[in-house]
Amino acid sequence: MTQTKKHNRSKRKICVVVASRANYARIKSLLKSVRDSDEMELQLILTGSALLKRFGNIEPLVQEDGFSITERVYYIIEGENPLTMAKSTGLAIIELATIFGNLKPDIVLTVADRHETLATAVAANYMNIHLAHTQGGEVTGSVDECVRHAITKLSHFHFVATAKSSDRVIQMGENPDRVFHAGCPSIDLLYENQLTLPPGFFNNCSGVGHRIDATKPYLLVVQHPVTTEYGSHKDQIRETIMAVKKTGMNTIWLWPNADAGSEDIAHELRNIREIEENLQIRFVINFSPEDYARVLNQCACIVGNSSSGIREGTYLGVPAVNIGTRQLGRERGENVIDAEYNNESIFNAIQNQLEHGRYTENNLFGDGKAGTRISEILKTCEAPIQKNFYHSEPTLP
Repeated sequence: MTQTKKHNRSKRKICVVVASRANYARIKSLLKSVRDSDEMELQLILTGSALLKRFGNIEPLVQEDGFSITERVYYIIEGENPLTMAKSTGLAIIELATIFGNLKPDIVLTVADRHETLATAVAANYMNIHLAHTQGGEVTGSVDECVRHAITKLSHFHFVATAKSSDRVIQMGENPDRVFHAGCPSIDLLYENQLTLPPGFFNNCSGVGHRIDATKPYLLVVQHPVTTEYGSHKDQIRETIMAVKKTGMNTIWLWPNADAGSEDIAHELRNIREIEENLQIRFVINFSPEDYARVLNQCACIVGNSSSGIREGTYLGVPAVNIGTRQLGRERGENVIDAEYNNESIFNAIQNQLEHGRYTENNLFGDGKAGTRISEILKTCEAPIQKNFYHSEPTLP
């Protein structure tokens, strides 16, 4: 793929927008590569749920990791429903446009498929700033599917995780010279770090509820709302709760993200936490990216609808039970079993995975070197600011 070097500037300014705990894990290795480069200047914007305590404010963690936060942007409207989600997206566009105007980045990089990712893409485009996008071309359920492809059409440089994703982005009329099969930076954390949990890890970690013994088998549950199924989340999460209780296993349960329907899920989790006695569940808002990787690696099975069960789980060979439609159609390894929003379906899938145990590790989503790969390309990549639908064959006038 062709790249043209740029000679008229000493340092290229790369502005990365991190808007959630998952965003940070999915881009951390790239942040380090850009920060440590002599040819680039990292501009780091922290925004969205990444700044809110009830969703695991990651600001202290980011600073402990040695990153300087260039700007903080608050825009989320309380409510976690479709109306507040749409309004929050609009506010994010307004706030990010102001920040981009002040920082004047050469390239803005946005991650995956959330509403703030779309806001970042819109603001950068209308300000004639080149946009880079990670995790494009993937197929999933919920509104994320539409948002992800919309961002692809707004992006100038595409850093995709899989070969099929690369093909899809090109099928959408993107220039193949600007589509890079780099792998997912989230895999880099698994590749670079030691993933064994110390025996007393859960005694020292945050959270409330049952004390978990890291030397014994445990489930990891991560279930987020599905925006297009708003109004159904209480019933859906109750089915998962019943299935997990039925296993009788120690369980680490992570709090849901900030999408529409989050409060319904959180309400049910609070209820069971307060009402049930002898509940073998520990509720945790957030782990550092490295600690989450360790917790995932050592769990007997991950349950829910987080892409980490598919993406990182596939790389590690961790058994995963994927519930419902949020990850509908996403590429996955053989480690994933699908379940319906039904406690029997979920319970049976968990039992099957526990009986099977670990799977063969699979590099479908990357080999652990994506951050360095993307960083090298960002140093020199060039594209016209005006995008056109790419045709492999010239068209007649």
